[in-house]
Amino acid sequence: MGKRDDLIAKYADDLKSKCGMDPDMDLLTKVTIGCGPSIYDADASTVASSQEGELETVKTNFLIKKLGLADGPELMDGINSVIETYGKSERNKYRAVVYYMLTKHFGKESVYG
Repeated sequence: MGKRDDLIAKYADDLKSKCGMDPDMDLLTKVTIGCGPSIYDADASTVASSQEGELETVKTNFLIKKLGLADGPELMDGINSVIETYGKSERNKYRAVVYYMLTKHFGKESVYG
């Protein structure tokens, strides 16, 4: 198994143990690949949920540009809901896990079809 496979296994474990979700491994793999090289960078691989600017970036670059959603208050509500599910006190919120949950939350799995 390669490094990416190890990371995907770690993300799946987070989804099960911290978020109480049974991950769709095919979708999780596609979302992880979609994150590109950022998953290998210690800083970029996580979402700093306490930083407003970071959440804006997730909203703009992922929800609007990648998933094609229209900007509106429901986008931040979705992000906050996902952060809440992951656990606000959870120090390492992996970007791929957050993106996976956002994709599910907004029902945009077809983007990764």
